Amino acid sequence: MNFQKKIDFIDLSRQRQTRNAKGYKLGNLINRNLKKVFEHGQYILGPEIFELEEKLCKFVGAKHCISVSSGTDALLLALMALDIKSGDEVITTPFSFISTAEVISLLGAKPIFVDIDPKTYNINPNGIESKINKKTKAILPVSLYGQTADFKKINDVARDHNIPVIEDAAQSFGAIHNEKRSCNLSEIAATSFFPSKPLGCYGDGGACFTNNDELAKKIRRISLHGQEKRYFHTEIGINGRLDTMQAAILLAKLDFYESEIKKRDFFANYYNKKLNAIGIKTTPYIEPHNRSVYAQYTIQINNRKDFQKKLRDCGIPTAVHYPTILPLQPVYESSNNSNNAESNYKNAYQASKNVISLPFHPYLKKSEVDHIVARIKELIEKESDYII
Repeated sequence: MNFQKKIDFIDLSRQRQTRNAKGYKLGNLINRNLKKVFEHGQYILGPEIFELEEKLCKFVGAKHCISVSSGTDALLLALMALDIKSGDEVITTPFSFISTAEVISLLGAKPIFVDIDPKTYNINPNGIESKINKKTKAILPVSLYGQTADFKKINDVARDHNIPVIEDAAQSFGAIHNEKRSCNLSEIAATSFFPSKPLGCYGDGGACFTNNDELAKKIRRISLHGQEKRYFHTEIGINGRLDTMQAAILLAKLDFYESEIKKRDFFANYYNKKLNAIGIKTTPYIEPHNRSVYAQYTIQINNRKDFQKKLRDCGIPTAVHYPTILPLQPVYESSNNSNNAESNYKNAYQASKNVISLPFHPYLKKSEVDHIVARIKELIEKESDYII
C-alpha cells in the first residue's frame, strides 16, 4: 500500500467516526451530549458530572470517584487529602512525567526516587523499603505506558509501615492487576483524561478514586476551594472541578472504551508479532497477572535520534516518554536525589536513552502497522546497531 498521507501518532478524528453496536457514531453522540449541556446551561457541576462519576465508579469497582480538572490536580488533591506538607517525603519513580514529582514539591515535600524494573518501566517494589524513614508519608507509584505497577508487593510494604499508597494512573485507566482494575488498587488513585490518554476528553480532565468515605469527602471539599458548604471554607483548597462539557464528552466515549481496550490489545500483539519477526526483542513486556491498556506502544532502540529522523523522513511520527529522568531535570539537579543519578537510577537512565513510542491507537489499520514495520525493517537491515 502506498502511503501518501503521513500516519498520525494518535488519530482522534478516526475515533469520532467509529460506531457502537447500535450503529451510532461516536462523534454524533458527543455532539448530542454537548447539545444537552448547552440547553440546560449548567456548565459547572451539571448533572453529567455526577452521572459520569457513578459510571466511572462502576467501571473501576471503587466506591468513590471525584472528577477533577486534570490528572495533575488529581495527584495534588490526593496528596493534600493525606495532609502531605513541607518536610515530608514521598517515594516515587524517577521515570515519569514531571507532574508526578512536581505535585510533591508544590506542597513543600520531597520526592524520593526508587529505580524502575527494566522490563516493565514501573517502580521496582524491592527498592522501596530501604528508602522508608520517619519522614516518609506516602508511596506514589506510576502505572506507566498502560500497565500497573506491582501493587501487590507495594501494598504489602506500605501496610507493614502503615504508609498510604497513591496510584498515578494517568496512563492506565482500564488496566487490570490481579483481576482488579487500575484506580482500585490503593488508598487513592489519580487518573488523567487528557485527550491523548486511553480514555480522553477534549481538554484537561481527571479523577480521583478511593474506597475511603472520609478521604472522598475531603478530596471533593479540597477540589471546591476547601468549601464545606457554600461560602464556608474549612481548609485551603483549589479550584479543581471538572467542567460539565468534558464530562459530557467522556460519557459518550466511556460506552466505547471496553471495545477500544480490546482493539489496543489486538494491535499491540500485532506489533509484537511483526517486530519480533524482524529482530526487535524489546517489545512491551506485560506481567502475567496484568492487562495493559497500552497508553503508548514503546520499544527500545539504539541511536534513537537518528532512528527517529529516518522514520520521520518516511512520514512516520514517534515520541519519547521520557528523555530525561526526573532526578536530572534542572529543577531537581540541586537536590540530593540528583547525586550519582546515572548509577543510582541506572535502569531508568538507560530506558530514558533508548525508549521510543510508535504510532498507536485503537483505530490503527493492520496495513499501517505493516507499513511502519516494513520501514523499520529497512532501517535495521542497513544499520543493525539500532537493535538492542
